[in-house]
Amino acid sequence: MSYEELEEVWSYIKQEARDFADCEPMLASFFHATLLKHENLGSALSFMLANKLATPTMPAISVREVVEEAYHNDPQMIKSAAMDIKAVRLRDPAVDKYSTPLLYLKGFHALQAYRIANWLWNQNRRALATYLQNQVSVTFGVDIHPAAKIGHGIMFDHATGIVIGETAVVENDVSILQSVTLGGTGKTGGDRHPKVREG
Repeated sequence: MSYEELEEVWSYIKQEARDFADCEPMLASFFHATLLKHENLGSALSFMLANKLATPTMPAISVREVVEEAYHNDPQMIKSAAMDIKAVRLRDPAVDKYSTPLLYLKGFHALQAYRIANWLWNQNRRALATYLQNQVSVTFGVDIHPAAKIGHGIMFDHATGIVIGETAVVENDVSILQSVTLGGTGKTGGDRHPKVREG
């Protein structure tokens, strides 16, 4: 995805938020805080994830710092998020707005949080990666090991009960529905989880 395509997705999201705020003044402050006050998709994502995953011992500001650090070091994650948004918009007949995944869909939120945990895991910050994995599981009912490999253009439809194990691979442009487990073979080590190929 090019920078221009990323900006186009963000432009659609902002316009939808403006329209929503005009149509439903009761939610104007919600749309402002979650979308309209942010300069770009990365900022909105970091705000959203921080507020979803915060705990009394790991406040939102701390979570947001981690997310922003990851996005700064690997901006491809933001492009992947935009491709995930497009995938949901195109493949889910119940979704007719680009802003819907970002605002409301826990499968999208879980996937973006996994991307942060995966980045941390690969930076050898495994305690924090595992902490985030647990928070995603508790908050969204989705359990993705931080070492799993997941591509872009992914749609988790409904998402409740999705489990993706440590050596699993999910390539680009894949849709996964609720209650899917990409679980282990029972081996104690090595490559032991399914591979879901592109498309």
